[in-house]
Parts: sequence; structure tokens; C-alpha cells
Amino acid sequence: MNQIRLMKIKYILFFLLFTSALYSKAPIITKDVISSPPPRIIRTCCSFGVDVKLFAFTFIKFTDITSIEKIGSHKYLGQKEENNGIIYTQKGGFIDLGHLRDIADFTGYLYTLIQSVKADSSFSIKLGNEAGHKKLNFSVPPNATDKDIVHLAGKIAYDISVWHEISTWFGASYIPLVPERYSSFSVEDAYSNLLGVHLGMNAILSDLEFENSMTTQINDTLKKLEAVNTLEQTYAAMNGVKDIWWSSKAKMPSRKVLIKRQFEVYDCVFPLLIYSEDKNDEQKLCVPQISEIGQDLNSFYKLSIDSNFKIPLKNIYGSKSKKEVLTQLDFPALIKYAEQNVK
Repeated sequence: MNQIRLMKIKYILFFLLFTSALYSKAPIITKDVISSPPPRIIRTCCSFGVDVKLFAFTFIKFTDITSIEKIGSHKYLGQKEENNGIIYTQKGGFIDLGHLRDIADFTGYLYTLIQSVKADSSFSIKLGNEAGHKKLNFSVPPNATDKDIVHLAGKIAYDISVWHEISTWFGASYIPLVPERYSSFSVEDAYSNLLGVHLGMNAILSDLEFENSMTTQINDTLKKLEAVNTLEQTYAAMNGVKDIWWSSKAKMPSRKVLIKRQFEVYDCVFPLLIYSEDKNDEQKLCVPQISEIGQDLNSFYKLSIDSNFKIPLKNIYGSKSKKEVLTQLDFPALIKYAEQNVK
């Protein structure tokens, strides 16, 4: 069995080295990341609010914002010079550039991976532990188009981002005993993640190299969404929703830091704007759903999670339920339960 697996990996590496030029301008993955994909969180960013205090260390305050003049070029898998943070836009609400870049990079990684293994209907890859062991299985039809693979990569990347919101709501965290529910379904997360998916897909289809395309697109998109120009303006926008969307009294990592959350993450997402509650279709972003060959993209893959004890499956699915493995098709039910149990 190990020899078969080794042969598959060798085949993938050979395939990548000699055929990457045939595909769109996605990042080229190496043998080191075939079995070790990027972490779910590549760039550490960001807590919503300004001057948010840390429990027991109230002299520490978090203000994770950025501005147009500070933002640097995009680098696949991140670099300090990107100067990420949250920026406010008049038409797209608060945009978390760390989230956006992470999901764009994950989209690029998945595209390259899927192109390499789509001929292997039994291929699967482990994606780490986040409220349970995550595994991704592919079953891509041989007649799937290149654009289908791009959209599939975006769909999976977005589902992975949604699972992060779900898992942290139910107690998952990267630092033991430090809950991350304070940031689950934050008002900027879904739109920033889905915007990252769309920019990542565009970058793959672009004639430019992935990083150059992402840099250009981020700048153009922020301009289109009418991003404010200075740190002070984003700071003022944050204070404009103080004690309405976030609490100035709660201390991280209290779940009470966020007052408002966004649970509407499928199938389309509208940005939350400070000065308007109107849903403008011009700013709406939708999750890729149907392939060019007319099939539901969910039929091309399964993102499965061996759920741990923190998720109350019997409360969600009924006391007689024996469900232990969750997939992306379960996410809406889990999100609905979370929304109904906000405290």
C-alpha cells in the first residue's frame, strides 16, 4: 500500500515539473507541500475593533487595521511587507486583507493540486485537525474543463474557510485553552474570504504571474470598493460601530467582544456597510456552484471531518443520530444551529 502511495506522489511530482506550463498562472507547488498543504491560517490577522484589550493584560491593546499607502505586494504564503490588516471600504464594508490573501493562496494551491491528481479518482489528502481530522477526496470527471477546476478550487477553499468559522464557534483553537469564538462569523470574514476566492480564481486565469495578478487586483478592487485612504479613517469607521458591532468593554478572548456576527455565508454574500443596510447586487459575491458541464461542484469532491466531542451532533441532528463524519453538505445546518444559539 505504501509503495502504491509513493508511486502516486512520484507521478504527481513528475506531472507538476513537466506540465505546469500548460496550465494557468497558479502557484507551482513542490513535493514538500503535496502531503503538507498550507495551514488554514497563513497570515495571523485580525481582531475586529480598535484598542481591544487582552484579558489579564489590559495594557495590551489590539488594533489590526491598515491603509492604502501601507499595503504591499502580494506574496504567495505571505510576507511581513504585505502589511495586512482590516481596511474600511464604502461599498464592500470592512475587508480583512489577511483573510483575503489566505483564501486566494489556498485557491491557487488547490487548483495546482487538483490539476495534478484529477486523473486519480481515489486521491485524498489530509488537511490537519480543526475540531476533528479533515480530509479532502477528489472525484473530478474527465471532461471537466480548466475553468471547472478553477471554480472547484475556489469552492473548496471557501468551504475550508467556512469550516474554520464553524469549528471555532464550537470550541476549536490553535492555542490550547484560548477559545477563538470571539472571532467566529465576524462581520468582515465571509465577504473577505469570498473576495479572496474570486481574486484567486481571476489570478489563476490571468496571463500574469499569480503574485503580480493578485497585487494588481487587490489595488484595483480596493479602489472599486472605494476604500478609505488613511488609517485614521478606518479607525473612525471602527469607532462608528463601537458597542454596536463590537464591544469596547469586553476583553479578548471573550465571546462578548463581537456583538454582531454574519451567519449568511451561503450561497451569496453581501458586505455589511456602516451607513446602509441595502443589499446592492453590484457588491454581491457568490460561491461557485455549477460546473461548465452542468454538474454540482459538490459532486466533484468531499471535504470530510471526523467530528470531535465539542460539536453537539445529537442536538443538531436529533438524539438518535449516529452521525460522526461531517461534510461540506452539513455546514448550513451547523451554521443555523450556531445562529440560533447566540448568547
